[in-house]
Amino acid sequence: MNQKRDSFSDKFGVIAAAAGSAIGLGNIWRFPYVLGENGGGAFLLIYLFFIVAIGVPVMLSELLIGRRAQRSVFGAFKILAPGLKFFKVVGVMGVSAAFLILSFYAVVAGWTVEYTMLAVGNQLVDKTPVELSDMFADFSSSVWRPILYLLVFMAMTAGIVIGGVKNGIEKYTKVLMPILFVIILVLCVNALLLDGAVEGLSFLFQPDFSKINGIVVLEALGQAFFSLSIGMGIIATYGSYIQKKENLLNTAISVSVADTLIAVLAGVAIFPAVFAFGIQPDAGPGLVFVTLPNIFNQMFGGYFFAIAFFVLLLIAALTSSVSLLEVVVAYITEEIHLSRQKATLLATVMVTFLGVFCVIYPFLFDSFDYVTSNFMLPISGILISVFVGWIIGKQHTKEELEAHGGSVKIVGVLIVILKIVAPFAIALVFMKNLGLLDLFIR
Repeated sequence: MNQKRDSFSDKFGVIAAAAGSAIGLGNIWRFPYVLGENGGGAFLLIYLFFIVAIGVPVMLSELLIGRRAQRSVFGAFKILAPGLKFFKVVGVMGVSAAFLILSFYAVVAGWTVEYTMLAVGNQLVDKTPVELSDMFADFSSSVWRPILYLLVFMAMTAGIVIGGVKNGIEKYTKVLMPILFVIILVLCVNALLLDGAVEGLSFLFQPDFSKINGIVVLEALGQAFFSLSIGMGIIATYGSYIQKKENLLNTAISVSVADTLIAVLAGVAIFPAVFAFGIQPDAGPGLVFVTLPNIFNQMFGGYFFAIAFFVLLLIAALTSSVSLLEVVVAYITEEIHLSRQKATLLATVMVTFLGVFCVIYPFLFDSFDYVTSNFMLPISGILISVFVGWIIGKQHTKEELEAHGGSVKIVGVLIVILKIVAPFAIALVFMKNLGLLDLFIR
């Protein structure tokens, strides 16, 4: 535990890196649509409740585990509970989940590289919706072009991670995250100036409590859990780089606020434009790579807004992929004892190799997504909550939360949440994703 290790230099570095890990492609193309389709403002209120009640406590647990052990997610449980070998499964799943998620996430991220270049080259202009749809279908179903951009994207990711925590991850996220925020604000202003933008805002924010049922509540709970990068080993690994002077509770709250704010702003940037041009909203890649280019073609200054949007996507993808790769690199450096340079190269090659197979065999893409989302992440989340609530306990949790010299008054409430509420809530999401609650909740 006394081994000297790299660390974030200040609070902004911590928040920029952790928020970058949480803010990804899902915030921009999935969350706004889920929000609009599930009651708008009513869903948002439920989502915010679960962020505070479940998301922040579980994220805080991961940060605490990492900083207290001063090890990656794999090594942390060996140090904090050497006699409880069962909990090592959390470390194994954390590293494995990060590895598998990055292998297919980088494929989609590679698409953002392609479309950023198409936007800069003005090759999306004057295309009909059918032509844009055919263009995306041709690209995503091909092999060599997605593999090429997968290689480019992974090279970009490795280039940041190889620099280390302070001179790599922190240095670049401190630049990339403000750029992302500025771009999304510019896109929001542009969208709000369009005729018919009010309908898009109504889709997003008008409360419709008639749509709220058990399934929607669990959807909000699941979104709150998965949106914060919990269960992937990222937050615990980043926590191990946080100095004792930093307030972990404030960090968890700041990251949660940033993640939610960007997701909501993405909706403000996208859906007023979707409705202003009379286009039916659609979730997923179709919205991003077909619908929005079509809108940009009809918009004054669309060339520049298309570039801004795809650069926004690329930054969101890159900051997330950096955090995923760092989990694997931290494991290799600490457990196999390779240098950061060699560990980064090895991890990048392995992830890219698996990513190539995800391109060639799409069923692997879907399988990795299903296994990580529906099994590994919720199980990890449950065990992390149980570990801090029952094993580390109130006294040690209080010591770590107050290591910055301040006082935290909610430790008792936090422990109750981690012992009982969070494991139960995440278990419900787990069962819902597996279809085990379909007969009971409508």
